[in-house]
Amino acid sequence: MIAIIGAGLGGLTLARILHVNGIEAVVYEAESSPTVRTQGGMLDIHEESGQAALKAAGLYDDFLRIIMPGGESMKVYDQHAVLRLSHDHEGSGRPEVHRRDLRDLLLGSLPDGMIRWGSKVVGICNDREVRLADGSTFSADVLIGADGAWSKVRPLVSDATPAYLGLSFAELNLLDPDTRHRDAAELIGGGMMMALGDGRGFLAHREPDRLHAYAAVRVDEPWTAVTKDDLLAEFKDWDDRFLRLVQEADGELTPRAIHALPIGHRWSRVPGVTLLGDAAHLMSPFAGEGANLAMQDAADLAAALIASPEDTEAALTTYESTLFPRAEEAAKESAENLNISFAPDAPTGILNFFAGMPEPGNG
Repeated sequence: MIAIIGAGLGGLTLARILHVNGIEAVVYEAESSPTVRTQGGMLDIHEESGQAALKAAGLYDDFLRIIMPGGESMKVYDQHAVLRLSHDHEGSGRPEVHRRDLRDLLLGSLPDGMIRWGSKVVGICNDREVRLADGSTFSADVLIGADGAWSKVRPLVSDATPAYLGLSFAELNLLDPDTRHRDAAELIGGGMMMALGDGRGFLAHREPDRLHAYAAVRVDEPWTAVTKDDLLAEFKDWDDRFLRLVQEADGELTPRAIHALPIGHRWSRVPGVTLLGDAAHLMSPFAGEGANLAMQDAADLAAALIASPEDTEAALTTYESTLFPRAEEAAKESAENLNISFAPDAPTGILNFFAGMPEPGNG
């Protein structure tokens, strides 16, 4: 049996591609149902990775129906609300879609019973016997950790644990922006907005029903709680338009400390076990690759298993030989982008980064 631990985008993509190719697998997910919590915000899905995986899953045409028009636009400001970069063009090859909608697409493509909800892993033996919180156990011929940053499968292959990167986010939402938060809606625009300064910044997206934003601060200890007053003090020398994002936020603020695995994280081959997505290569969000890498991992792993159905060790070796260098390259880019995003001269570094990217249609 192939057991996939985790029903995130990577685990579901893997399950779907295996299913359409006649390979049986079971997904074990700790959450009790697909609606037990919100599913994050907008994602830009890249042609060469996330979109390629959706094509392998036979879901590309369905994906095109859930992308958000205008979501590829971007604005970059400095802390004084001076607009330093703006583009509104489509055709970048990275259309935006809400994570919830993409996950629902994948969930709806799987047969009933393929996902075992409420299956929280509490322990795994070296012989791939998995113990669940309800006391039940199962054994897998192939055990795949798609269970995120704090993976329960990772310790079978690696001693590495995620480290705090000295950056914490406060997640906030502004609901019904076109009637209740019009100034904020204009500031952010129809896609993504970044406002960057020395050690601080705002990252925001337009979503169908809200503005979804993060206030980011370089801080030595990870935030475990944060208030509006805390943020207003951190950003007291920023333009009032950014302060109003905090003042007008609806509901509670949610702290998000940013962690990463070591750049170049890899492991020696352990029979019958491998990892994908954040379980394999957790990095900061500043490469824009997290979801895309997880889906690409899933597609590559599925292809290897399909090509070598009688020799899973050969399949896992082939998969990991492409996984490791790709993940290392993305992790380096992520670390570099984090540093330049919050450097003393920010947003200069990120503007230079975008200036070096090819125009849509030119590669």
